[in-house]
Amino acid sequence: MKIKIGLRTIKTAICAAVGILIAQQLGLLYPASAGIIAILSVTNTKRSSFETGFYRICSLGLATVIAFCSFKLIGFNAVAFGIYLLLFIPLAVKGKMSEGIPVSSVLVTHYLVEKSLGLSLIGNAFCLLFIGVGLALLANSYMPDISRDLRKSQQKIDEKIRQLLLGMSHYLDKNGDVISCDPLLSQVVVALVEAEETAQRHGDNQLLTNDDYYFNYFTMRRLQVNVLSKMNELVSQIDYFHGETAQVRELLVFSATTFAEENNGLEIRKRIEATLAYYREAPLPITREEFENRARLYQLLNEFERFIDIKIEYTINNQKKKLSWD
Repeated sequence: MKIKIGLRTIKTAICAAVGILIAQQLGLLYPASAGIIAILSVTNTKRSSFETGFYRICSLGLATVIAFCSFKLIGFNAVAFGIYLLLFIPLAVKGKMSEGIPVSSVLVTHYLVEKSLGLSLIGNAFCLLFIGVGLALLANSYMPDISRDLRKSQQKIDEKIRQLLLGMSHYLDKNGDVISCDPLLSQVVVALVEAEETAQRHGDNQLLTNDDYYFNYFTMRRLQVNVLSKMNELVSQIDYFHGETAQVRELLVFSATTFAEENNGLEIRKRIEATLAYYREAPLPITREEFENRARLYQLLNEFERFIDIKIEYTINNQKKKLSWD
């Protein structure tokens, strides 16, 4: 069995070892705590590591104040520590400092063991925290660039959506090979979930900028795929009636061949409106079956209009962002 050692594991091991060595060289009490804090502070992204470190520092300040009151009033014993936890935990949670509860409480036990709340011991606790958190921030200052992976995911997802549009056009073709689009839909949904998670991680690694382009792009595609899922259900219920579906087939093929990141969707929207106008002017259905088929076609076109509107709205919002940056 292969054991995979990732970058985060390497960072964590180095930070823990270096943290203990630094604390020992500075003559701090409980130097191993610096290593433990470093282990708990190395996270997946720069932003989460920074936020974790900040809240842990604030949390230790709050914990020290509560511990001072508890230990001074009751004494340095287990009961006082229990009272401290009863007060500290809900206040830390309310102050959104939950990340700091374990670390701060471990450092507070140093006060309990030493039976002291002198400035030197408080300073010792903060030094241990600064070492652990500081090393974690330093380690996470380097994060590999995953923009190339995001670009590949973008291309992969767009290609699958093209295949979905073509697959639906085949459903409406009398002489076409009918292949279920269900497996392809499942694949693109899984790919989108993974891509959004990667894009979120990429955004969280930008401390000084707000690079949410990829996350917003994949969110837009996910909304479109939700509509495609409904379209897929409708397409499977539509029958071929004397060329009745020809206009919709051409529309789907055109959309698939022009489907691209830079396509704003306006031309496709015009074609959808033209197709709707064509069916309004076409002779009315005669049989009940033909009438139901025409109704499904209308519904399909309305869903396709929603599909395109999502891209148009995304493009407009993206252009507004660019103008605000300029």
